[in-house]
Order: sequence, then structure tokens, then C-alpha cells
Amino acid sequence: MDAQAKEISKKSKSSFYYAFNLLPEHKREAMTTLYAFCRETDDIVDENDSSSEVKYEALRKWKTELEKSLLGESSLTLLNNLSKVIKQFKIPIEPFFDLIKGMEMDVQQSRYPTIDDLTKYCYRVAATVGLMSIEIFGYKNISTRKFAVNLGLALQLTNILRDIKKDASIGRIYLPQEDLKRFNYSEEELFANIYNDNFVCLMRFEANRAKDYFAKANKNLDIADKPSMFAARAMQHIYFNLLKKLEAKNFSVFAENINVGKVEKAIIAVGVWAKYSLVY
Repeated sequence: MDAQAKEISKKSKSSFYYAFNLLPEHKREAMTTLYAFCRETDDIVDENDSSSEVKYEALRKWKTELEKSLLGESSLTLLNNLSKVIKQFKIPIEPFFDLIKGMEMDVQQSRYPTIDDLTKYCYRVAATVGLMSIEIFGYKNISTRKFAVNLGLALQLTNILRDIKKDASIGRIYLPQEDLKRFNYSEEELFANIYNDNFVCLMRFEANRAKDYFAKANKNLDIADKPSMFAARAMQHIYFNLLKKLEAKNFSVFAENINVGKVEKAIIAVGVWAKYSLVY
């Protein structure tokens, strides 16, 4: 495995890390490489203080190197290793390029007029990762693809709710403009971190939307595929737990950082792994 990929994964200690750490070695190494690719793609936009033009150009170069790697011609070790994973697990290449398109959206726009616009974004930056991952996990039923898509949408919406304050601080508002109008909560109030009844109602509305996606994910996961999807299910439990914490705190995201702690993530991941290892 690429040392860079391993370091990126270890350093992050994200929910993703805890979820796939209990996979068999060959799948864990593949997921580590996949995660590193996703992290590096995201960091081109989020960890870079450069102008939009510079970020967009960096994404273009990253896309070109990805294309080269599929032919075994990239100068980047991480992408060459990713190409091997793609071939080994027969992962469709479209989600990788869709993910880059999602990052381009982050560079090009900071508002989303409708829920359809936001769903398109969430699909590109999150559902795509699910579609990549399930090929590594392995599955029997085609409905598992719908599970991956709906889970990705649920996770991204939950992320958006948690990160409202942080995103606003850099001028980004992911909540659909139509929803802000519906609940009579303005951009100016959001940028000023105004916490009121309208804000709570807006957040509750969006949280229920995320819950619907979690429910759709459950509906589309056949019992025969549950054991192989334990890592994805661990992610699902971690993020659903986060959503419940947000609700329990009445969405006080301006006043405190609401999160699932590292120990709690590890316990959830081990619990889900044990359930599917012992029961199925």
C-alpha cells in the first residue's frame, strides 16, 4: 500500500477511518487508497487558500492525472495505486470523475437555490464515494447501489447541518435558498449566527429530510448484503447518532461543536462489526 495513502487515512481519524479499519486486510488497504484519493480531492478545495481560478486549475490537473493513471501513465503514486484498486475490484470509473465535478461545484458556487440543486451536489461529493466503496465491500443485490446512494445523501446532509457555522464563516450556504425563504430565515441571520425559532424549524425540516434518506438506505439493503456492508453500516450508525445529537441539542450549532467522539465512533464500529460477524 502507498505510504502516502496510509498516512492520510491515519491522520484523519474520521468516521470513514473507524468504519473500514475492521475490514479484511486486502479490502482495508483498497479502502485506505480510495479514502486518500477522496481526501486529496476534497483538500484541493478546502485546504487551499488560493483563488477560485487556481483551485479550478488544480482540479483540472488532478482529473488529467486520474485519466493518465487509468492508462498507467500518471506521475502520481497515489493515483497509480488507485488505478490498480479500480481494476482489481472492477469499480466503475464514473463516480471518480463525478466526485471531481462535485468539488468543481464548490469552487464555482456557494449557494444552492433548490433541493434538487443540493441533491445533485450531495450525490457528486458523497453518494459517489458509496458507489465506489460497495464494489470493494462486495454485494449480490443491485438494490445495494440504491442503498449506497441514499446513505451518501443522508451522510452529506447530516454533515451540512453539523457544519452550518463553519461553512458560513467562509461564505458558503448549502441549505437550499427555497428552504430559507420557507422558514423566513435570511442569509444575513445565518452569517450573524442568529439562533431563533425559525432557524430551529428550518434545521428540523432538513434533519427530517436526512432521516428520510437514512430510511431509504435501510429499505434498499437486502439482508443477504448486510454482512459485507458492515463498514457502510458503521458509517450509517455513526452519522445517525450525530443527527440524533443535533436534534437533542436543538441544533445549537452556533454555540457548540456537536460531534460523535473518537471513542464513541470506535465503539459503534466494533459493535456493528461484531453484530454482523456473529449473527450472520
